[in-house]
Amino acid sequence: QNLLASLFGFYVCVSDTVLSYLMGPRFLVYASCALSIWGDRMWHFAMSVFLIELYGHNLLLTAGFGLVVAGSVLVFGALIGDWIDRKPRNKVAHASLFIQNSSVTACCVVLMLVFSYKSEIEQMWHGWFTVFCYAMVIILADLANLASTALTITVQKDWIVVITGDNRGQLAGMNAAIRRMDQVINIFAPLSVGQVMTWASNVIGCGFILGWNLISLLVEFIFLSRVYQLVPPLAVKSQQNAPTEQKSSPEMQRKSVTKLPLCFRKMHRMLCTCRDGWKAYYRQSVFLAGLGLAFLYTTVLGFDCITTGYAYTQGISGSLLSILMALSAFSGLMGTILFTKLRKHYGLAVTGVVSSLLHVSCLMLCVFSVFAPGSPFDLGIFSLLTSKNSSLNQETLQKNQLHIYPLQRNINQPILPDRSSIHWTNNTVLLDSMHGSDHPESYISIILLFSGVILARIGLWSFDLTVTQLLQENIPESERGIVNGVQSSMNYLMDLVHFIMVILAPQPQQFGFLVIISLLFVITGHVMYFIYAKKYKIKETVIQTTGRKPQNPCV
Repeated sequence: QNLLASLFGFYVCVSDTVLSYLMGPRFLVYASCALSIWGDRMWHFAMSVFLIELYGHNLLLTAGFGLVVAGSVLVFGALIGDWIDRKPRNKVAHASLFIQNSSVTACCVVLMLVFSYKSEIEQMWHGWFTVFCYAMVIILADLANLASTALTITVQKDWIVVITGDNRGQLAGMNAAIRRMDQVINIFAPLSVGQVMTWASNVIGCGFILGWNLISLLVEFIFLSRVYQLVPPLAVKSQQNAPTEQKSSPEMQRKSVTKLPLCFRKMHRMLCTCRDGWKAYYRQSVFLAGLGLAFLYTTVLGFDCITTGYAYTQGISGSLLSILMALSAFSGLMGTILFTKLRKHYGLAVTGVVSSLLHVSCLMLCVFSVFAPGSPFDLGIFSLLTSKNSSLNQETLQKNQLHIYPLQRNINQPILPDRSSIHWTNNTVLLDSMHGSDHPESYISIILLFSGVILARIGLWSFDLTVTQLLQENIPESERGIVNGVQSSMNYLMDLVHFIMVILAPQPQQFGFLVIISLLFVITGHVMYFIYAKKYKIKETVIQTTGRKPQNPCV
């Protein structure tokens, strides 16, 4: 009887502990983030497929969508952050959640109508109604992305800082847990919607995403509302300080602004907000660390459509590439574990330095792959592209622009072929016309390339988590939204640069230059962090010696 009573007591204790955790704010935040990330990953993957299917044998619509998304975050990032800082936390989270899910829902409805009645729509308004539908799809999807950016900043950059309080260990644990969920979901979410689209239809795929967003909207709304009730400090928000420039602005300037029409006054206010946001970003003590992280976005050394497209031109099969992507996700998980271990024993600054060195060291394998056997890297391609006087060069250029080489090696195919030769799956371009006999002379180069990319994810994600927590800990609460909004703008800006690089050097023979330039950007970003880490150590020394912080915030 005593044993049974002890077991029953243990069962009740464990049940109470598990139940209290499941009803606690940390688990509710994890569940809300998981639902949001899963929906985002499904939608981003599906949109690339939908735009390809809509526009047919061209990537123009997809490229236009990517440009609009990156440009909008670049322009409106500071405004989104300022709105987050000015409004109550619960209203910001609920509004962002509602705008994001309602935009995706409306976009799915438009896509379902276009896919179902495409021939009829193309005949309306002499084809202009089709253009209108395409524009609506891009605008709604872009609005959803802006709302998703606002929700990410609100929950992952602000709420979890308030929930953990002064416990930096818990903050690091929550950051790492959310990143681990992101890595795992990035594999399975596109696969889930991809299977629906493959075995059913695009219309059913749109309906699947639509239903997911409606259910996710309700569940996330309940979870976030519950978190807001469980954590009273979320209801308290520091007032945003008025910018110094506004305080010291002349009275005549204010009078001249008030004489302008209402629309111009609003435009002037938005421009001033953007200006103040970028100035606030520059004033932060962690400015160099955030800028260094943004520089890491200018790279082709990742599992995006650029690198996967290059892999297919080198004879890598889709099944093998999916295995490599899974290994990359596992490597990212190892990076989150490394971050928690290093931060616990050595602190954030040292963790960032170690992660940077590990990241750059692994990427050196990618540089070695450029000159290894089997690499298509060819310096002559640049002289070929710049010489247009010779008719022989003209003929060779035309051959290099061909998309399909059914009977020859495929090293001259552009990294992104047209729709007639591809189908899409989980961030991957699959070449339908590529045969198993199309193999490079040696696989040493491609093995070194992907070995470097996969191993570098350990240092990359550890470094990303380091900078993320540095931003969380050092940005004042009143400026947390606007500074993180500008950080998102910087990330998208540097991401645009890497696509411009690919546009200027689209041939596989030029991919080696993209690898070298990418490494230079990565090294530049890490050097910026090293400078910050040195100033951080000086700051710690001054605090330990004098017992007070230095007056210069950048020290």
